[in-house]
Amino acid sequence: MKSDTFHDSLCVLLRNHPAALLRSPGWLRQGGKARLKAEVAAVAQLDATHLPYNKPALQFLQVQRRLGRPLYLVTGADASLAQRVAAHLGLFTDVLASDGATNLTGSHKLAALQQRFPAFDYIGNATADLPALAHARLAYVANPTAGLRLGLKARSIPVTESFLDHQPIFRTIVKAIRIHQWAKNVLLFLPLLLSHRINWYTGLSVFAAFFCFSFIASANYLVNDLLDIENDRRHLRKRFRPFAAGELSIFNGLAIALLLVAASCAALPWLPGSFALWLLTYAAVTSAYSFYFKRVPLVDVLVLSGLYTLRMLAGGAATGTLISPWLSSFAVFLFLSLAMVKRFSELANLRERGVANSHGRGYLVTDLEQIRAFGTSSAYAAVVVFSLYISRPDVDALYKHSGRLWLIVPFMLYWLNRVWLLASRGDLDEDPVIFAIRDRVSLAIAFAIAILAIFATI
Repeated sequence: MKSDTFHDSLCVLLRNHPAALLRSPGWLRQGGKARLKAEVAAVAQLDATHLPYNKPALQFLQVQRRLGRPLYLVTGADASLAQRVAAHLGLFTDVLASDGATNLTGSHKLAALQQRFPAFDYIGNATADLPALAHARLAYVANPTAGLRLGLKARSIPVTESFLDHQPIFRTIVKAIRIHQWAKNVLLFLPLLLSHRINWYTGLSVFAAFFCFSFIASANYLVNDLLDIENDRRHLRKRFRPFAAGELSIFNGLAIALLLVAASCAALPWLPGSFALWLLTYAAVTSAYSFYFKRVPLVDVLVLSGLYTLRMLAGGAATGTLISPWLSSFAVFLFLSLAMVKRFSELANLRERGVANSHGRGYLVTDLEQIRAFGTSSAYAAVVVFSLYISRPDVDALYKHSGRLWLIVPFMLYWLNRVWLLASRGDLDEDPVIFAIRDRVSLAIAFAIAILAIFATI
């Protein structure tokens, strides 16, 4: 396995049965780690068919099995999970695992091996495997941890073969923190740009605010992916996310999240207190979304659209810029439509695969047409709000040629209609932000709108 299944189970427990997690100290006191593993495994059952397996190691075992060698799954995981894994793989003669009384790791694992086998070869991956590897006839390792590598070197244990199945760590971390999603935080610049009050002070302030928000957002993505690890493994695309694929350990993910939060907090003293309040609100709402709201139909998309508006309010607070009610209304309708198109695309993909409902969400494939109605009407509402705004007399104070802003309307209509048309055809990425960043037509439309806004100003 490329991940620690006990840590995975704790994440599933926190997601689906948070109250049960409060009982874990009692389980630990009553029967030690073996009892804790048994209780956690009973409540948070991992799906063995979607766990991240080390492919080179499995291929080696399949060859050994064909050669007639008896293979045993000897693991510190609870026996219930070990039996499900063995049944799924169909490779093992028998299973030795933790049983609620004995935690089969370290010296306990070695004792169980020596009691049953006069000689054995062993494949390990963690420091707890050192005793078994030291007494094995042939020692193999699969994605060994740094601690195991040091232990093998210190004890001069020769490794017969290493089964490596992992991505470069830097690429994995970049993927996990989703830097491409920072594009959403460009909304913090919007109030300043629309107010036409750009100077060195406000420019530096909004840049600092941008990175504060981006760091917090990335930390939230890490926590969200940890909580969603089991659902992601069942998803066609999300199963390749670092935690779901076993490329990044849960411990390292939490450490990176804490570093990102610390980096964001370090910049707060240079920004107004009102911005810190909006940032705290953002962190609280995104956490609530990760733990609960994302599973409540319609509430989830309302929260997402509200978070986009919150970004603009935070950008205004960072630069002392007032947010127009027109801008807030426009943002709510526009981003509600984009949140809807994301859910629509997810359900459309599920329909293509013959799946009736989304894992970890509250939507059914039968909701597709209703979501399309909600999303398209919200898109047109955003265009109507924008049209009413540029018709107001006070817009002339900001734009020398405000009438030129009407040229933006057909570009908006075209882009929104195109997004929904592509979604209906199944040609849209599930995240419209990723689609817009990568789509040449979308980038060209954004450039055209920016040029029109400049021409309306000068």
